Amino acid sequence: MSACCRRAAVAATTPAEVRHIPRRTPSSVNYMHVNNRKCWERRGAEGVVLRSRRWVIEAAVAGSRPGGEEEDEVKRRGQPPRCCSFDREAVALVKSNGEDVDRRGEVAVAAAATVVLGVGNRVLYKLALVPLKHYPFFLAQLATFGYVIVYFSILYLRYQAGKVTDEMLSLPKSPLIAVGLLEALAAASGMAAGAILSGAAIPVLSQSFLVWQLVLSYIFLGRRYRYNQLFGCFLVAVGVIITVASGSGTGSLMEAGIFWSILMIISFLLQAADTVLKETIFLDAAQRLKGGTVDLFVINSYGSAYQAVFVCILLPFLSNLWGIPFGQLPNYLKDGAACFLNVGAMSNRCNGAPLLPLLFVIVNMGFNISLLHLLKISSAVVSCLASTLSVPISVYFFTLPLPYLGVASSLPPGFVAGTIVLVVGLLIYLWRPSNSSSNPSLVS
Repeated sequence: MSACCRRAAVAATTPAEVRHIPRRTPSSVNYMHVNNRKCWERRGAEGVVLRSRRWVIEAAVAGSRPGGEEEDEVKRRGQPPRCCSFDREAVALVKSNGEDVDRRGEVAVAAAATVVLGVGNRVLYKLALVPLKHYPFFLAQLATFGYVIVYFSILYLRYQAGKVTDEMLSLPKSPLIAVGLLEALAAASGMAAGAILSGAAIPVLSQSFLVWQLVLSYIFLGRRYRYNQLFGCFLVAVGVIITVASGSGTGSLMEAGIFWSILMIISFLLQAADTVLKETIFLDAAQRLKGGTVDLFVINSYGSAYQAVFVCILLPFLSNLWGIPFGQLPNYLKDGAACFLNVGAMSNRCNGAPLLPLLFVIVNMGFNISLLHLLKISSAVVSCLASTLSVPISVYFFTLPLPYLGVASSLPPGFVAGTIVLVVGLLIYLWRPSNSSSNPSLVS
């Protein structure tokens, strides 16, 4: 038990002599003031916990000046005077709880921004395809190769500003090469399966992404999840399936053949592996940088560059998936660029360009950055949940009279029920039992 004590100089023949005095309170000492928490907070000691009022007087060594160097050190450090001991473990606990609350607040704000940008990303992609409806492959390649230029330009500016250091740039590049390969393979397999599968089957199969996140995080990151978190993730997936697929016949799931369904699931496996690998890169960078964090644009820039390299290698295969013979690809890209800029003969057929495609590119870039930031401060599963939540909200936005889309679509019959299930799943995932001593579920 800690005690409140006062050190005083006592004339004694032996320096080690200790004299006890009665427990009577001197009139010059006000315990209400000594034990007042606000008093110590004003002196820079937050969370001080006093446990006792026992007084002990020790004989001071002859010749020492009471309160001299010790008081100066106290003032310099901003800690309470040593005459009153306090519970340092309690102080540490208070600070830890404060940091934990701040971190959960930061994760909540980042998750909300990711959801908003995710909705904008889905809606603007649909709008961008209005002028570029004959050139979706051009829009995909514009995003792939254009982001390399933009990301490296931002990386250079941040390096000149000192926010990116040489230590960050010298981190091993082999994991980033793997990131680029996974993203390129995920895009290729997703395009191949998406060209065959029905529109109702893809949202259903996309929920395997969350399952892969949980499994890969468990295997490679050693992350353990409580039962309420697993059940919450299950309800989120079920809610999205009900919301999106209720208006279409899901009986067509196997009409295209089980091979294409498995290929789409593999595509989501590759995407999940990509996000878990990025989380591993952040954790490894924190060790190599001795507690520091790697800048987001180091990951984005090099990951996008290596993805572009692998896309170039797979370009003949990818162009055929979009129904474009490889020999006709240069003319296709030329016409797509003219439509994107809305110039020449394409000016009458590409209404909405270049505004809508540019808005999509900007918002898509912001979504990717926010998703990576959320992954950095939380986990792959939390970033996946934030991205998943944007799906039913996007479905609702498509029921509004948006420009260039014509007649608005109607809500699926199970939209309300699916949304309720999804929200309940999120609440169950975020719920933390009062007796839990593990990390908060927001950052699990």
